[in-house]
Amino acid sequence: MSETLLSASADLARTPLYDLHCSLGARMVPFGGYSMPVQYPSGIISEHLHTRTHAGLFDVSHMGQAILEGKNARRRLEKLVPGDLQALGPGRMRYTQLLDYEGNILDDLMVTRLDGEASHRDEDEDPDAGAHERLFLVVNAGTKRADFAILAGELRGLALTVLDDHALLALQGPKAASVLSRRIPAVAHMPFMSLIETVYDGVSLRISRSGYTGEDGFEISIPAPLSARFAEDLLADEEVHPIGLGARDSLRLEAGLCLYGHDIDTTTNPIEAGLLWSISKRRREEGGFPGDERIRLAIAHGPLRRLVGLTLEGRVPAREGADITSTAGQIIGRVTSGGFSPSLGKPIAMGYVDPAHALKGTLVHLIVRGKALTAEVAAMPFVPHNYYRGA
Repeated sequence: MSETLLSASADLARTPLYDLHCSLGARMVPFGGYSMPVQYPSGIISEHLHTRTHAGLFDVSHMGQAILEGKNARRRLEKLVPGDLQALGPGRMRYTQLLDYEGNILDDLMVTRLDGEASHRDEDEDPDAGAHERLFLVVNAGTKRADFAILAGELRGLALTVLDDHALLALQGPKAASVLSRRIPAVAHMPFMSLIETVYDGVSLRISRSGYTGEDGFEISIPAPLSARFAEDLLADEEVHPIGLGARDSLRLEAGLCLYGHDIDTTTNPIEAGLLWSISKRRREEGGFPGDERIRLAIAHGPLRRLVGLTLEGRVPAREGADITSTAGQIIGRVTSGGFSPSLGKPIAMGYVDPAHALKGTLVHLIVRGKALTAEVAAMPFVPHNYYRGA
């Protein structure tokens, strides 16, 4: 999920944790229209490895949060996304994409069906008219205004409440559950991709077991005025370190997770991006979302290109935009994300190639500063996911 680095001259917003980041010695950079911490004094590699072994706290308050509610909210939102929202039970969440009418990705987002829908139903309502449903949405920072405009325009009659008054924190890593459960015991046995609404120290929170690192962890939506105090409480635990955007990017790359505006955008569809798993059998067969015919064709005949993982020889990384060529020198694709993997101790990358070169083990070249670096197509994730799957 993703945002675009902006020029330093941009008029930048600040998250509710801006002052805390500065007090912790963060180096702040423009990102998604906000001034955000890219790293802290310990450095990106240290932050990355600490998250893989302990717990890291990320400020993701720049992301867009909203409540979409009204009659048949799931069924109506399904008309804009390929995800199976009608099968979504209370308190469960799903990853999906907002598509244009060519089937290309306008944004990717998380959709959660909230509990407590019955309490919002009018006793005089016709029960056959459709249930009142509440959905919690999290979208990317760089696209959130456009996303919310689309939702408001296409889903008239549903109420869209943008939660600009809320911060969003991500606590990620193998120690995240023990750290958070000491404060909020109910999180200990939450299933992966679920959400609870709870109260801690008089503060209302929405806590999901999800994240963007490949590790177990949680995302915590909290009223902005109280977010710094809550973050400081978590950081007081010796297991928790603050983590910036640099390590967030290397963690998600190792986990093989797409970054919007880089690995997926308005020129890519979910099939070529390797996101077929996010479209259920029912939705593949029934369609009923933008670009469904193109998606079905890509499923039936295969996409014209595929997103693949790449591991490089040596120590020099290939960055976004580098050409991918066959060993004979023919351009076959382009790198969309790349960097050094602290966990593996070598460079890794993601990029699109033609189907003939997408098989695991295929050797290709990545062109970096005019030099051809040898790389091998690799399975993703590069580092195994460690999501909580229950006792």
